[in-house]
Amino acid sequence: MSDKVRMGGLISGLDTDSVIEALVSTKRQKVTTAQNDQKKLEWKQTIWEGINANIKGLQQSHLASMRFTNAYTKKKTVASNSSVASVVTGDGAVDATQKMRVEQLAKSAYLTGKDLNGESKAKSFSASTKLSELGFEGKTDTLKINIGGKEKGSLEITENTTISDVLTSLKKAGLNASFDAETQRFFVSAKATGASKDFTLSDGGNGALDALGLAVATDEQKADENFDSSQYASKIKGSDAVIYLNNAKFTSDTNTFKINNLTITALEETGDKEITLTTSTDTSGIYDMIKNMITQYNKAVNDIDKYYNAESARKYTMLTDEQKEALSDEEVEEYENKIKSSLLRSDGTLSSLRTLFTEATSQGIEINGKKYYLSDFGIGTGSYFNTPDNEKHALHIDGDPDDTTTKDKTDKLSALIASDPDLVMNFFSKLSQDMYSRLSNVSKSVDGYRSYGNFYDDKKMKSDYDGYKKTIKTLEDKANDYEDKLYKQFSSMETALANLQKKSNALAGLLGTNTQ
Repeated sequence: MSDKVRMGGLISGLDTDSVIEALVSTKRQKVTTAQNDQKKLEWKQTIWEGINANIKGLQQSHLASMRFTNAYTKKKTVASNSSVASVVTGDGAVDATQKMRVEQLAKSAYLTGKDLNGESKAKSFSASTKLSELGFEGKTDTLKINIGGKEKGSLEITENTTISDVLTSLKKAGLNASFDAETQRFFVSAKATGASKDFTLSDGGNGALDALGLAVATDEQKADENFDSSQYASKIKGSDAVIYLNNAKFTSDTNTFKINNLTITALEETGDKEITLTTSTDTSGIYDMIKNMITQYNKAVNDIDKYYNAESARKYTMLTDEQKEALSDEEVEEYENKIKSSLLRSDGTLSSLRTLFTEATSQGIEINGKKYYLSDFGIGTGSYFNTPDNEKHALHIDGDPDDTTTKDKTDKLSALIASDPDLVMNFFSKLSQDMYSRLSNVSKSVDGYRSYGNFYDDKKMKSDYDGYKKTIKTLEDKANDYEDKLYKQFSSMETALANLQKKSNALAGLLGTNTQ
């Protein structure tokens, strides 16, 4: 509506605004209709995005891998004592029972400095403390930091060097380092486990390490009968993990070993005791893979049925702003949902997708000269009369404990995975390949209509949505121009009436004078 300020009807006595509003209402209604159509298209786009995501999830997260036979060569390894080791089984692992023991876990090098206060607790030191306060006066020294047999840093030590300076140097060299004011000690550690990450600290012989409480006693010092451990730092060397698998020795600078497609993580030392690692076909893993695929398939096909079979919403027109104000937010949402749910009713694209799915899952697949169907693996749709309308194309696995409709039936799928895994592999890999190809064919890019990988005309919808913007702007401009034109016409009429009234008054005045 035009924002111009107008005045009318002063001479004619007409309610100009109401008259013009009634005359312009038809054009305003065209604007509203276009806006409502655009809103419905926006809702339709959102619905399609959800349907599209479900189908993409099926194709990319399930069918893409299940079409290859190596997806069915799943193995699992069980440790007889899970507190000793955990095992991840990779592709290519062979069925076997192996003996393992953990001689040593990998450790990080760790140095705990001596208490700088000693027993007296007379002083308290902090990061800003200078070495002169620690008794290092009138001399210089060099702190050298060696990691894995290589010098990684050094620091010239003077009486003005602070504890903070030492910490900075240790960290810069690649160590974790801190000074605990509570315990008055340095704490220094390697950033990783293993002998190759072990570190040593040394000085030039002028006592910098002693002053800092970082000096570690030598074996000779420890052997002295007067040795006082409180005067030295405590050091744990970095060490590698050592395990024996089938009496063969393996070492690692971490507690994880990759051996013949097994990733073994040692958790606890066993000494001379052995545990058993048993690798076998993971029947439950194959079952779960197929079940997860079917779950996603059902999610996609049920969504298609829900919108395709929706009830008509012809009697529901889009709410006006005034109508929305008279309703609660919940009532507005409920009303609009009835319209949204019907937007894809009997949609041709949905119908084609549903046909694609039902044809793919009902076909026979030939293996070694014999045709097999999903039903041979205990998989099929539910009873037509007992299944909800929007779930009639969903698949169910007999014996699935999570499916109330089939949990009491014989579990054919698990039995076949255990007894004939090659049959299961060949059938489901071919089924997945076929369905993947069908979906790829209908999700090809179509210039101006569809983006690659989508199952609906997303480009066309976006183009139509943008087209509505232009249409709405054009219709609004036409309505405003028409309104301005009417106001001008009424204004001209008012001006003419005013002039006529003026002349009439003048004539009446003349006639009155003459009569006198």
